[in-house]
Amino acid sequence: MHAIIQTGGKQYRVAPGETLRVEKLPGEIGSEIEFPTLAVFKDDSTLVAGAEAANARVKATIVGNDRADKIIVFKFKKKKQYKKTIGHRQSFTEVKVSDILA
Repeated sequence: MHAIIQTGGKQYRVAPGETLRVEKLPGEIGSEIEFPTLAVFKDDSTLVAGAEAANARVKATIVGNDRADKIIVFKFKKKKQYKKTIGHRQSFTEVKVSDILA
């Protein structure tokens, strides 16, 4: 069974037992959270979507909070003597999907 969830402005396809990184979520490590579902795939041929999937939920446990590797952002304008280098580290929350309630 698979489900499509939406969090942090992105959509993810998840299955029970999977671990995935999503945008930073409030909550302590070990706490349980629920995601609303957009669609649920019961098997390869059965799709539940729309109003039927509105009451389905995905339960997950927060495994950890961390920051990704640094990305270097370099800005340059030729003939203007303009160079600027900055870095960015995106925060994320790692969650483990425990169950899909359809």
